[in-house]
Amino acid sequence: AHKAQLLQYLQMTSQTEYSVVSLTAFFANKVEHESRHCNGKGLQRQGSSSFDRVYTANQNCGHAYPTFLAVLWCAGLLCSQAPAAFAGLMYLFVRQKYFVGYLGERTQSTPGYLFGKRIILFLFLMSVAGILNYYLVFFFGSDFEIHIKTITSAISPLLLIP
Repeated sequence: AHKAQLLQYLQMTSQTEYSVVSLTAFFANKVEHESRHCNGKGLQRQGSSSFDRVYTANQNCGHAYPTFLAVLWCAGLLCSQAPAAFAGLMYLFVRQKYFVGYLGERTQSTPGYLFGKRIILFLFLMSVAGILNYYLVFFFGSDFEIHIKTITSAISPLLLIP
């Protein structure tokens, strides 16, 4: 049963990673497009403020993905797969919102940034709950896995509240 769950989780996370790669490619394409649009040449950093915004948004998103993937994997493996998958999909949506908001005024990107931080915190807390449950089982023989899965499944829809 655990092998089937692990295989299912690996398939789900590989699909999420493909989504991350797709978003990263989209963001890189926007950077290239703005660079060519502003300069008429190849990729050059000097340019208009729109290029600077696109480039900065791309860099910010690229720097956030390793943390996202690490906590996504830990939350899914150590706690519960369904809420972790839901939070992962929400995070990808929020990063898209952040990127598009950053292209307008910088204040438009703030809701996406704050929403993304909340999702990362949720995934981190799921990971911590899974680790604590492991040590409770190891030292005291008490398994709270069902309770933790119930709580995380109940809390994950609250991520939709802005």
